[in-house]
Amino acid sequence: MNKIRFTQPSLYRVAQSYPSPVISCIHKAPHDAEVSRFASPTISLVDEATSSDLKDVHIKEGTYYVTTLIIPKQDSTSNSCQAVHEEEIFAIQNEQSLIPIGWIHTHPSQSCFMSSVDLHTQYSYQMMVPEAVAIVMAPTDTSRSYGFFRLSDPDGMNILRECKETGFHTHREPDNGTSIYEDCSSIYLNSNLRLEICDLRQ
Repeated sequence: MNKIRFTQPSLYRVAQSYPSPVISCIHKAPHDAEVSRFASPTISLVDEATSSDLKDVHIKEGTYYVTTLIIPKQDSTSNSCQAVHEEEIFAIQNEQSLIPIGWIHTHPSQSCFMSSVDLHTQYSYQMMVPEAVAIVMAPTDTSRSYGFFRLSDPDGMNILRECKETGFHTHREPDNGTSIYEDCSSIYLNSNLRLEICDLRQ
């Protein structure tokens, strides 16, 4: 079970860099919105004529582009994985002004779901960035080989906020009959984005 953080743009310690299908987290953006290849704001000068008036500057807001994947050093067993030396991840994020907007991990022999440990991990991400997403890769699940998940808000977030248990355990379901976590509906695949991979295991 590999845990991988993915963030906004970075050029630091890049092990691989290539156009690849990646995940774009989009918050309140219309489906027909133009997608830029760059994570920096898109600037458009409306009038090129020389003038004493200031030109309009159009900046696209409300969109996160996933362009960097940071793979941390790890300690793992047959059914668990723990990132180690996380200060290296934080150093890259701080140095490059990155925003951690989610994480990815595998269930090599399990189905595609969020375990109790996964829910607590997702809670820490979603507390920082409400759009944060958990990606689960489950290659042996014949019904669903991957999923994009987030804690339901406010119900799932409240349950995790109150939970003090660690390790694998059960959580109560929300009183209103909803689920503690849900499929993330604000994910769009964009094969035009450039993905950079920082593999700290090397």
